[in-house]
Amino acid sequence: MAAKKACESFSKTLIEEVQKWGCMKQTGVSLRYMMEFGSKPTDRNLLISGQFLHKELAIRIARRAIELETLPYGLSEKPAVLKVRDWYLDSFRDLRTFPEIKDTNDEKEFTQMIKAIKVRHNNVVPMMALGVQQLKKGMDPKIVYEDLDEIHQFLDRFYMSRIGIRMLIGQHVELHNPNPPPHCVGYIHTKMSPVMVAQNASEDARAVCLREYGSAPDINIYGDPNFTFPYVPTHLHLMVFELVKNSLRAVQERFMDSDRVAPPIRIIVAEGIEDVTIKVSDEGGGIPRSGLPKIFTYLYSTAKNPLDEYSDLGTTDTVTMAGYGYGLPISRLYARYFGGDLQIISMEGYGTDAYLHLSRLGDSQEPLP
Repeated sequence: MAAKKACESFSKTLIEEVQKWGCMKQTGVSLRYMMEFGSKPTDRNLLISGQFLHKELAIRIARRAIELETLPYGLSEKPAVLKVRDWYLDSFRDLRTFPEIKDTNDEKEFTQMIKAIKVRHNNVVPMMALGVQQLKKGMDPKIVYEDLDEIHQFLDRFYMSRIGIRMLIGQHVELHNPNPPPHCVGYIHTKMSPVMVAQNASEDARAVCLREYGSAPDINIYGDPNFTFPYVPTHLHLMVFELVKNSLRAVQERFMDSDRVAPPIRIIVAEGIEDVTIKVSDEGGGIPRSGLPKIFTYLYSTAKNPLDEYSDLGTTDTVTMAGYGYGLPISRLYARYFGGDLQIISMEGYGTDAYLHLSRLGDSQEPLP
Protein backbone atom coordinates (compact mmCIF):
# COMPACT_ATOMS: atom_id res chain seq x y z
CA MET A 1 0.00 0.00 0.00
CA ALA A 2 2.64 2.51 1.09
CA ALA A 3 4.93 1.44 -1.74
CA LYS A 4 2.11 1.99 -4.22
CA LYS A 5 1.59 5.50 -2.85
CA ALA A 6 5.26 6.29 -3.19
CA CYS A 7 5.22 5.30 -6.83
CA GLU A 8 2.23 7.50 -7.53
CA SER A 9 3.97 10.71 -6.51
CA PHE A 10 7.57 9.64 -7.20
CA SER A 11 8.86 8.06 -10.40
CA LYS A 12 9.68 4.38 -10.58
CA THR A 13 13.32 5.21 -11.40
CA LEU A 14 13.61 7.29 -8.22
CA ILE A 15 12.25 4.45 -6.09
CA GLU A 16 14.73 2.02 -7.74
CA GLU A 17 17.52 4.51 -7.13
CA VAL A 18 16.55 4.74 -3.45
CA GLN A 19 16.75 0.93 -3.19
CA LYS A 20 20.20 0.96 -4.81
CA TRP A 21 21.63 3.73 -2.60
CA GLY A 22 20.06 2.30 0.53
CA CYS A 23 22.28 -0.79 0.15
CA MET A 24 25.52 1.18 0.05
CA LYS A 25 27.80 1.39 3.06
CA GLN A 26 27.59 4.46 5.31
CA THR A 27 30.76 6.19 6.50
CA GLY A 28 30.97 7.36 10.11
CA VAL A 29 32.89 10.42 11.22
CA SER A 30 34.31 11.07 14.70
CA LEU A 31 34.04 14.33 16.65
CA ARG A 32 37.82 14.61 16.59
CA TYR A 33 37.92 14.20 12.81
CA MET A 34 35.22 16.83 12.30
CA MET A 35 37.18 19.16 14.53
CA GLU A 36 40.57 18.63 12.90
CA PHE A 37 39.19 18.71 9.36
CA GLY A 38 37.07 21.79 10.02
CA SER A 39 39.80 23.78 11.74
CA LYS A 40 41.10 24.74 8.26
CA PRO A 41 38.00 25.53 6.21
CA THR A 42 39.94 26.22 3.00
CA ASP A 43 38.10 26.11 -0.33
CA ARG A 44 39.76 22.79 -0.99
CA ASN A 45 38.57 21.29 2.30
CA LEU A 46 35.05 22.60 1.75
CA LEU A 47 35.09 21.04 -1.71
CA ILE A 48 36.20 17.67 -0.29
CA SER A 49 33.53 17.93 2.41
CA GLY A 50 30.84 18.80 -0.17
CA GLN A 51 31.81 15.87 -2.38
CA PHE A 52 31.72 13.51 0.62
CA LEU A 53 28.29 14.76 1.73
CA HIS A 54 26.88 14.59 -1.80
CA LYS A 55 27.26 10.83 -1.64
CA GLU A 56 27.01 10.17 2.11
CA LEU A 57 23.75 12.07 2.69
CA ALA A 58 22.11 10.28 -0.25
CA ILE A 59 23.03 6.90 1.30
CA ARG A 60 21.81 7.82 4.77
CA ILE A 61 18.57 9.39 3.57
CA ALA A 62 17.83 6.45 1.23
CA ARG A 63 18.18 4.03 4.14
CA ARG A 64 15.64 5.93 6.19
CA ALA A 65 13.24 6.25 3.25
CA ILE A 66 13.31 2.47 2.75
CA GLU A 67 12.73 1.84 6.44
CA LEU A 68 9.79 4.26 6.50
CA GLU A 69 8.10 2.03 3.90
CA THR A 70 8.27 -1.16 5.95
CA LEU A 71 7.19 -0.33 9.50
CA PRO A 72 5.20 -2.83 11.56
CA TYR A 73 1.53 -2.53 12.62
CA GLY A 74 0.65 -0.39 9.62
CA LEU A 75 2.62 2.60 10.91
CA SER A 76 3.91 3.22 7.37
CA GLU A 77 0.39 4.03 6.19
CA LYS A 78 -0.34 6.69 8.78
CA PRO A 79 -0.77 10.14 7.16
CA ALA A 80 1.92 11.77 9.31
CA VAL A 81 4.45 9.02 8.49
CA LEU A 82 3.66 9.25 4.77
CA LYS A 83 4.42 12.95 5.00
CA VAL A 84 7.80 12.29 6.62
CA ARG A 85 8.56 9.67 3.97
CA ASP A 86 7.79 12.23 1.26
CA TRP A 87 10.24 14.69 2.85
CA TYR A 88 12.93 12.00 2.75
CA LEU A 89 12.20 11.09 -0.86
CA ASP A 90 12.19 14.78 -1.87
CA SER A 91 15.57 15.26 -0.20
CA PHE A 92 16.98 12.15 -1.82
CA ARG A 93 15.82 13.41 -5.20
CA ASP A 94 17.40 16.84 -4.56
CA LEU A 95 20.72 15.18 -3.75
CA ARG A 96 20.66 12.82 -6.71
CA THR A 97 19.67 15.43 -9.27
CA PHE A 98 22.41 17.77 -8.09
CA PRO A 99 25.31 17.55 -10.56
CA GLU A 100 28.80 16.45 -9.59
CA ILE A 101 30.58 19.04 -7.40
CA LYS A 102 33.65 20.15 -9.36
CA ASP A 103 34.55 23.60 -8.04
CA THR A 104 33.89 26.19 -5.34
CA ASN A 105 30.79 27.56 -7.07
CA ASP A 106 29.23 24.10 -7.25
CA GLU A 107 30.06 23.60 -3.59
CA LYS A 108 28.42 26.91 -2.61
CA GLU A 109 25.24 25.96 -4.47
CA PHE A 110 25.33 22.51 -2.89
CA THR A 111 25.62 24.11 0.55
CA GLN A 112 22.46 26.17 -0.07
CA MET A 113 20.66 23.03 -1.20
CA ILE A 114 21.55 20.95 1.89
CA LYS A 115 20.66 23.92 4.08
CA ALA A 116 17.16 23.75 2.54
CA ILE A 117 17.05 19.97 3.17
CA LYS A 118 17.79 20.58 6.86
CA VAL A 119 14.93 23.08 7.08
CA ARG A 120 12.56 20.71 5.27
CA HIS A 121 13.19 18.12 8.00
CA ASN A 122 12.81 20.50 10.97
CA ASN A 123 9.51 18.99 12.11
CA VAL A 124 10.35 15.32 11.61
CA VAL A 125 10.34 14.45 15.33
CA PRO A 126 6.91 15.88 16.21
CA MET A 127 5.52 14.63 12.89
CA MET A 128 6.68 11.05 13.63
CA ALA A 129 5.27 11.44 17.15
CA LEU A 130 1.98 12.35 15.55
CA GLY A 131 2.18 9.22 13.37
CA VAL A 132 2.73 7.08 16.47
CA GLN A 133 -0.26 8.78 18.10
CA GLN A 134 -2.37 8.08 15.03
CA LEU A 135 -1.30 4.44 15.33
CA LYS A 136 -2.06 4.24 19.06
CA LYS A 137 -5.50 5.74 18.52
CA GLY A 138 -6.52 2.86 16.29
CA MET A 139 -4.83 0.16 18.34
CA ASP A 140 -6.24 -2.23 20.86
CA PRO A 141 -5.47 -0.57 24.23
CA LYS A 142 -4.64 -4.02 25.60
CA ILE A 143 -1.44 -4.11 23.55
CA VAL A 144 1.33 -3.42 26.04
CA TYR A 145 4.00 -0.95 25.10
CA GLU A 146 6.63 -3.72 25.30
CA ASP A 147 4.97 -5.32 22.30
CA LEU A 148 5.79 -2.20 20.37
CA ASP A 149 9.48 -2.83 20.88
CA GLU A 150 10.01 -3.06 17.14
CA ILE A 151 8.64 0.45 16.68
CA HIS A 152 10.76 1.69 19.55
CA GLN A 153 13.91 0.23 18.00
CA PHE A 154 13.01 1.70 14.64
CA LEU A 155 12.56 5.17 16.18
CA ASP A 156 15.89 4.87 17.99
CA ARG A 157 17.63 4.09 14.70
CA PHE A 158 15.65 6.69 12.81
CA TYR A 159 16.30 9.54 15.25
CA MET A 160 19.94 8.57 15.74
CA SER A 161 20.44 8.71 12.00
CA ARG A 162 18.69 12.08 11.90
CA ILE A 163 21.06 13.47 14.54
CA GLY A 164 23.98 12.38 12.33
CA ILE A 165 22.52 13.85 9.14
CA ARG A 166 21.77 17.18 10.84
CA MET A 167 25.20 17.29 12.46
CA LEU A 168 26.95 16.71 9.10
CA ILE A 169 24.84 19.30 7.26
CA GLY A 170 25.04 21.84 10.09
CA GLN A 171 28.78 21.37 10.43
CA HIS A 172 29.39 21.88 6.71
CA VAL A 173 27.12 24.95 6.50
CA GLU A 174 28.66 26.52 9.60
CA LEU A 175 32.20 26.13 8.20
CA HIS A 176 31.15 28.79 5.66
CA ASN A 177 30.64 31.34 8.43
CA PRO A 178 33.21 34.07 7.64
CA ASN A 179 33.36 35.20 11.31
CA PRO A 180 33.07 32.11 13.48
CA PRO A 181 32.84 32.74 17.25
CA PRO A 182 36.17 32.19 19.05
CA HIS A 183 37.11 28.51 19.61
CA CYS A 184 34.32 27.29 17.34
CA VAL A 185 34.84 24.81 14.51
CA GLY A 186 31.44 24.61 12.89
CA TYR A 187 29.06 23.29 15.55
CA ILE A 188 31.93 22.17 17.77
CA HIS A 189 33.24 24.40 20.55
CA THR A 190 36.84 23.41 21.27
CA LYS A 191 36.78 25.03 24.72
CA MET A 192 33.25 24.41 25.89
CA SER A 193 32.60 24.89 29.61
CA PRO A 194 30.02 22.27 30.67
CA VAL A 195 29.25 24.32 33.79
CA MET A 196 28.40 27.39 31.70
CA VAL A 197 26.24 25.40 29.28
CA ALA A 198 24.47 23.73 32.23
CA GLN A 199 23.85 27.18 33.70
CA ASN A 200 22.27 28.51 30.49
CA ALA A 201 20.17 25.39 29.98
CA SER A 202 18.98 25.53 33.61
CA GLU A 203 17.98 29.16 33.31
CA ASP A 204 16.01 28.35 30.15
CA ALA A 205 14.25 25.41 31.82
CA ARG A 206 13.52 27.49 34.92
CA ALA A 207 11.94 30.21 32.78
CA VAL A 208 9.60 27.63 31.25
CA CYS A 209 8.70 26.37 34.72
CA LEU A 210 8.03 29.90 35.98
CA ARG A 211 5.82 30.59 33.00
CA GLU A 212 3.85 27.42 33.53
CA TYR A 213 3.54 27.25 37.32
CA GLY A 214 4.22 30.81 38.47
CA SER A 215 7.14 29.64 40.62
CA ALA A 216 10.18 27.37 40.28
CA PRO A 217 12.61 25.58 42.58
CA ASP A 218 16.17 26.87 42.84
CA ILE A 219 18.97 25.18 40.90
CA ASN A 220 22.46 24.84 42.37
CA ILE A 221 25.38 23.99 40.11
CA TYR A 222 28.65 22.53 41.43
CA GLY A 223 31.78 22.23 39.32
CA ASP A 224 34.68 24.25 37.93
CA PRO A 225 33.36 26.86 35.46
CA ASN A 226 36.86 27.16 33.97
CA PHE A 227 37.07 23.52 32.98
CA THR A 228 36.57 23.10 29.23
CA PHE A 229 36.62 20.30 26.65
CA PRO A 230 35.61 20.00 22.98
CA TYR A 231 31.93 19.22 22.43
CA VAL A 232 28.81 20.46 20.66
CA PRO A 233 27.18 23.03 22.98
CA THR A 234 23.75 22.82 21.29
CA HIS A 235 23.62 19.07 21.97
CA LEU A 236 24.63 19.50 25.62
CA HIS A 237 22.17 22.35 26.08
CA LEU A 238 19.34 20.23 24.73
CA MET A 239 20.16 17.32 27.07
CA VAL A 240 20.62 19.34 30.25
CA PHE A 241 17.55 21.46 29.48
CA GLU A 242 15.48 18.28 29.19
CA LEU A 243 16.79 16.73 32.42
CA VAL A 244 16.41 19.93 34.44
CA LYS A 245 12.93 20.54 33.03
CA ASN A 246 11.84 17.06 34.14
CA SER A 247 13.30 17.62 37.62
CA LEU A 248 11.69 21.05 37.98
CA ARG A 249 8.34 19.64 37.00
CA ALA A 250 8.60 16.73 39.46
CA VAL A 251 9.65 18.95 42.37
CA GLN A 252 7.13 21.65 41.52
CA GLU A 253 4.24 19.21 41.39
CA ARG A 254 5.33 17.46 44.57
CA PHE A 255 5.68 20.62 46.65
CA MET A 256 3.03 22.80 45.04
CA ASP A 257 0.49 22.47 47.85
CA SER A 258 2.97 21.85 50.64
CA ASP A 259 4.04 24.29 53.36
CA ARG A 260 7.64 23.19 52.89
CA VAL A 261 9.95 25.13 50.63
CA ALA A 262 10.65 23.17 47.46
CA PRO A 263 14.16 21.68 47.72
CA PRO A 264 16.66 22.86 45.08
CA ILE A 265 17.76 20.81 42.11
CA ARG A 266 21.47 20.04 42.22
CA ILE A 267 23.69 19.75 39.17
CA ILE A 268 27.18 18.35 39.62
CA VAL A 269 29.76 18.48 36.84
CA ALA A 270 32.68 16.05 37.25
CA GLU A 271 35.70 15.78 34.98
CA GLY A 272 37.18 12.32 34.57
CA ILE A 273 39.92 11.18 32.22
CA GLU A 274 37.54 9.39 29.86
CA ASP A 275 34.23 11.06 30.62
CA VAL A 276 32.76 14.29 31.76
CA THR A 277 29.71 13.40 33.86
CA ILE A 278 26.86 15.70 34.71
CA LYS A 279 24.51 14.58 37.45
CA VAL A 280 21.10 16.20 37.84
CA SER A 281 19.56 15.38 41.23
CA ASP A 282 16.08 16.22 42.42
CA GLU A 283 13.80 15.45 45.35
CA GLY A 284 10.70 15.25 43.20
CA GLY A 285 9.41 11.96 44.60
CA GLY A 286 11.11 9.63 42.16
CA ILE A 287 9.69 7.15 39.68
CA PRO A 288 8.33 3.72 40.66
CA ARG A 289 10.70 0.96 39.58
CA SER A 290 8.04 -0.55 37.34
CA GLY A 291 7.84 2.74 35.47
CA LEU A 292 11.57 3.11 34.83
CA PRO A 293 11.77 1.08 31.58
CA LYS A 294 8.95 3.21 30.19
CA ILE A 295 10.71 6.53 30.50
CA PHE A 296 12.90 5.78 27.49
CA THR A 297 10.09 4.71 25.20
CA TYR A 298 8.47 6.90 22.59
CA LEU A 299 5.00 5.55 23.21
CA TYR A 300 4.43 6.42 26.79
CA SER A 301 3.92 10.12 27.37
CA THR A 302 0.65 11.30 28.81
CA ALA A 303 1.36 14.75 27.43
CA LYS A 304 -0.34 16.22 24.40
CA ASN A 305 1.67 16.40 21.21
CA PRO A 306 2.10 20.04 20.17
CA LEU A 307 1.41 18.86 16.62
CA ASP A 308 -1.98 17.46 17.48
CA GLU A 309 -4.09 16.92 14.40
CA TYR A 310 -5.98 20.13 15.00
CA SER A 311 -3.13 22.43 15.88
CA ASP A 312 -1.42 24.74 13.47
CA LEU A 313 2.08 23.62 12.54
CA GLY A 314 3.32 27.19 12.57
CA THR A 315 2.60 27.86 16.22
CA THR A 316 4.56 25.04 17.80
CA ASP A 317 7.59 27.00 18.93
CA THR A 318 6.47 27.30 22.53
CA VAL A 319 8.07 24.74 24.78
CA THR A 320 5.78 23.19 27.36
CA MET A 321 6.90 21.53 30.55
CA ALA A 322 5.45 18.21 29.48
CA GLY A 323 6.65 18.18 25.88
CA TYR A 324 5.48 15.10 24.03
CA GLY A 325 7.40 12.46 25.85
CA TYR A 326 10.40 12.26 23.56
CA GLY A 327 12.80 14.31 25.63
CA LEU A 328 14.52 11.50 27.49
CA PRO A 329 14.93 8.92 24.71
CA ILE A 330 16.16 11.60 22.32
CA SER A 331 18.54 13.06 24.90
CA ARG A 332 20.00 9.59 25.37
CA LEU A 333 20.57 9.33 21.61
CA TYR A 334 22.38 12.69 21.59
CA ALA A 335 24.60 11.45 24.42
CA ARG A 336 25.33 8.18 22.60
CA TYR A 337 25.97 9.90 19.28
CA PHE A 338 29.41 11.00 20.47
CA GLY A 339 30.09 7.92 22.60
CA GLY A 340 28.41 8.98 25.87
CA ASP A 341 25.27 7.75 27.61
CA LEU A 342 22.39 8.75 29.86
CA GLN A 343 21.27 6.78 32.90
CA ILE A 344 18.40 7.44 35.27
CA ILE A 345 18.49 6.14 38.85
CA SER A 346 15.43 6.70 40.97
CA MET A 347 14.40 6.36 44.60
CA GLU A 348 10.66 6.15 44.74
CA GLY A 349 9.39 8.36 47.55
CA TYR A 350 12.45 10.59 47.38
CA GLY A 351 13.75 11.68 44.00
CA THR A 352 15.67 10.97 40.83
CA ASP A 353 19.31 11.21 39.75
CA ALA A 354 20.14 11.49 36.07
CA TYR A 355 23.72 10.75 35.04
CA LEU A 356 24.75 12.23 31.72
CA HIS A 357 28.09 10.81 30.56
CA LEU A 358 29.92 12.64 27.78
CA SER A 359 32.95 11.06 26.18
CA ARG A 360 35.93 13.36 26.57
CA LEU A 361 38.13 11.76 23.98
CA GLY A 362 36.05 12.48 20.87
CA ASP A 363 37.43 9.34 19.19
CA SER A 364 34.29 7.29 18.94
CA GLN A 365 32.82 6.87 15.46
CA GLU A 366 29.25 7.96 14.85
CA PRO A 367 26.83 5.10 15.44
CA LEU A 368 25.43 4.23 12.02
CA PRO A 369 22.02 2.58 12.26
